[in-house]
Amino acid sequence: MTVTSSYSEIGALNGDSPNYDELMTRYAPMVKHIAYHMMGRLPSTVQLDDMIQAGMIGLFEALKGYDMSRGASFETYARIRIRGAMIDEVRRGDWTPRSVYRKSRLLSEAIKEVEEREGRDAKDSEIAEILNMDMHEYSNLVKEAAGSQLLSYEDITSTSGNKDEISAAHIEGPYQELQEEDFKIGLIEKIASLPEREKLVMALYYEEEFNLREIGEILGVSEGRVCQIHGQALARLRARMCEWLDDSGS
Repeated sequence: MTVTSSYSEIGALNGDSPNYDELMTRYAPMVKHIAYHMMGRLPSTVQLDDMIQAGMIGLFEALKGYDMSRGASFETYARIRIRGAMIDEVRRGDWTPRSVYRKSRLLSEAIKEVEEREGRDAKDSEIAEILNMDMHEYSNLVKEAAGSQLLSYEDITSTSGNKDEISAAHIEGPYQELQEEDFKIGLIEKIASLPEREKLVMALYYEEEFNLREIGEILGVSEGRVCQIHGQALARLRARMCEWLDDSGS
């Protein structure tokens, strides 16, 4: 979704007295769009109104912090701030039980074990066997885990969704930015190596910004199946990025 705005309107953000009320109203639909997009893969306990409220705070911070001289469009900058505010809201609320984070970690570890042993993409049945689950239990696990994984540098590198337990690769000082850039490059490469259907779902969700229901219509499968494919893609990415984390000294 793109909000149409003139150069002069965005330029006003860097002026002496921008009309924040008018700008908040203009960009509110973008906040709602991002909230609806994220809700499809968050735990059912997360409330849409809470996400929109957090997003509006992120929008206001974007309006106050935007600097045209940095080159990025306001929409691009605002999306990052809005999404970040919503993710922070989910984390603060601790919406997902710790047991789900533990299961998510076990899922990634099982994928890693199978792929290291077989030298190829792990199949659902092979992962379920490692976890000592039948396919119904495995399907439920993947769907449940999908709601606990928000795709970002911090989330994929963490072993848990709880702030106090996060142990992401991190180097203090001037090397941090370079390290994170290297990680992003590695992540892009790992996404490209995903099984075709998982890669397609990732592209439709993150690049084209379709929601899970719309992706299901495109692929001819249920929304629940899309949620499962998406969750397994995230778990597979976390498993495949473990090598990068070990190399980084985490």
